[in-house]
Amino acid sequence: MISLILTGHGRIASGIEEAIIQVFGAQADLHVVDFPDGMGTGELEVKLAEVLGGCGGDVVFCTDLLGGSPFRLASTLAQARPGTEVIAGMNLAMFAEMLFERDDIATAAEFRQRAIEAGQGGITSLANRLARQRQRAEAVDGL
Repeated sequence: MISLILTGHGRIASGIEEAIIQVFGAQADLHVVDFPDGMGTGELEVKLAEVLGGCGGDVVFCTDLLGGSPFRLASTLAQARPGTEVIAGMNLAMFAEMLFERDDIATAAEFRQRAIEAGQGGITSLANRLARQRQRAEAVDGL
């Protein structure tokens, strides 16, 4: 199973973990490293390295923000460990689709690509959803 490490500014990682547990139940090989105000990047790097060191097989870091400290540190660690990928940006829609597919996905690279697609697909608006429904209805009606 691909291990996931959630990390980001403040307590976003533990907040997403809490939502995952509420909606989908406890998940194996899901780890969280928060980066609260007052924590230095050195301490964050040590914590990320400790969690990564405890993971077997392929690992995917899910971070909150491209270019932020959690992303940069995860990227540095990933480059030194084959089978490790980093995603910038995460949402519950991404996890809804991907959590239960981890056993069926062979590599972290494949997981990364599919997770990005799932996350992007989960971002929409009410107006967009209603417009798509109208378009489908018109297509069925032949208009």
